[in-house]
Amino acid sequence: MANYWLMKSELDVYPWSQLLADGWTHWDGVRNYQARNMMRDDMKVGDLVMFYHSNCKPPHIAGIARIKREGYPDFTSWDPTSNYYDEKSSPDNPRWFMVDIEPVVGFENLVDLPSMRDEISLENMPLLRKGQRLSVQPVPKENFEHILGMAGHSMEDVA
Repeated sequence: MANYWLMKSELDVYPWSQLLADGWTHWDGVRNYQARNMMRDDMKVGDLVMFYHSNCKPPHIAGIARIKREGYPDFTSWDPTSNYYDEKSSPDNPRWFMVDIEPVVGFENLVDLPSMRDEISLENMPLLRKGQRLSVQPVPKENFEHILGMAGHSMEDVA
């Protein structure tokens, strides 16, 4: 059974359009233990991901990606030239993990944060909870399906 996720990306750092151009990417640089644990332990090949632009007005979901490779050590953490370097992480004792994702479908109708807040059926979605700052978070299947519908898509479009 697939799991459903939301991953936040800053529009000016790695936008949906770049994922489309690249065809896939490492989801590296996550430096929060709770998010790391989900990437390392819970994300599985085939799981679906809402690609969320977080630092724009308004923040929005731009498309759906799929987990292409399960969690493995984030090699950027032991590269001293990387912005994500962590001197306490090493190949022998990795502290941080990443997954690989690939695009599935882009949203012509972006689903923005204010629209999601207006939907009563999404009130329990982790993204909409006050104080929720995790860059990687689970999404209940019913919320995932509802947001697909808001974008003019269905589960068949992401199968």
